[in-house]
Amino acid sequence: MRNQPKYSLFKNATYALCGLKECFMSETSFKIEIVLFVILSITLWLIPISLLSKIILQTSLFIPLIVELLNSAIERVVDLACSKTHPLAKSAKDTAAAAVLLSLFLTLGIWAAVFVYELL
Repeated sequence: MRNQPKYSLFKNATYALCGLKECFMSETSFKIEIVLFVILSITLWLIPISLLSKIILQTSLFIPLIVELLNSAIERVVDLACSKTHPLAKSAKDTAAAAVLLSLFLTLGIWAAVFVYELL
């Protein structure tokens, strides 16, 4: 494997941060999800629940962000590949958006389950 560039953790981290910045600057949904992430994260640590529940809830907040990043990547690739509207392109974008919606439902379900558990 001589032709592969030398692995650089720093460069890879830089690429990842550029991706986060690009998504934040260009995707309104991602901005909204980041704002909700910050608000819920702060609120979460003020609520009197167990540390394990806080860790579970904090971790669950990353699910929609990760899926939104994947959705944005899929949308960009579809836009690059298809200059005109195509039924398969629409289907790919709609399916990726559905994944975001399901990730939000999953996160909501996790929060509901944890709060029900904590209240009982």
